[in-house]
Amino acid sequence: MPEVLAPPRPAALRACMSRFTTGVTVVTYEGDDGPRGATMNSFTSVSADPPLILISVARRARCHDQLVGRPFCVNILGAEHEALARQFAGTAGAAEPRWMPGARVPRLDNPLAWIECEPWRSYDGGDHTLVLGQVTDLGHRDGDALTYAWSRFGTAAESSDGIEHLI
Repeated sequence: MPEVLAPPRPAALRACMSRFTTGVTVVTYEGDDGPRGATMNSFTSVSADPPLILISVARRARCHDQLVGRPFCVNILGAEHEALARQFAGTAGAAEPRWMPGARVPRLDNPLAWIECEPWRSYDGGDHTLVLGQVTDLGHRDGDALTYAWSRFGTAAESSDGIEHLI
């Protein structure tokens, strides 16, 4: 019979996962008192048909109860948006957000890319809720990306050889 291993401590898992470089997003939505957002790096594409993306929202996050079940926009941040990432992560006064006027779902002005979604399904993910959104609109621009690894922000330079033609 195989030996049953104890799960790793949450701090050990976080330390291990911090070695994985991710992009940085601010997920925006219409809160009870106006446009709101939260910095997240747990985000991925799930399906092209239907077009689905996934975000992972901590159950203890202030945004959880207002975000889950509502339309939302994933704003992928450019390298110049570190202060915005800090603001939406809870560092008061880091940057004042500018909102895109006339957007159907609250969206930041001039992100590197944005993906507007309708809620599709939500699943229990332990101490997180896994939210799948069906993509309803999107856009992008050129520029360097904001990254996060080793619990620090960084930059990924824009490549001159993109893969958009392969998708």
